[in-house]
Amino acid sequence: MEYRLKKNADFNRVFKAGKRSFSHTLTLLYVKGEPQVKVGFTVTKKHGGAVQRNRIKRVFRAAFREVLPFIKGGYYIVFMPRVGVEHTFRETVKNMRYVLKKEGIIEK
Repeated sequence: MEYRLKKNADFNRVFKAGKRSFSHTLTLLYVKGEPQVKVGFTVTKKHGGAVQRNRIKRVFRAAFREVLPFIKGGYYIVFMPRVGVEHTFRETVKNMRYVLKKEGIIEK
């Protein structure tokens, strides 16, 4: 995946200087970045064991691939799921579109 945030410094930049937006099932943190869009996902141990956390990350990555073509400009984006909420694919896509549209990152 060419669009992944990998470096700890990039995550720290988003957490320190980024803006936040919320939906029912996730939190969006973003900051203007390079011309290319880069995204990361953070899932804490409050969500359960490694199996549950990896499942949530898989759902979030698949949902992000659905909204990626609509993102304009270059952003560093981090998604954090809410604890105690069921994270299904369709609901995650819907909430990603909602927060990205709310912040003007996508048009649709």
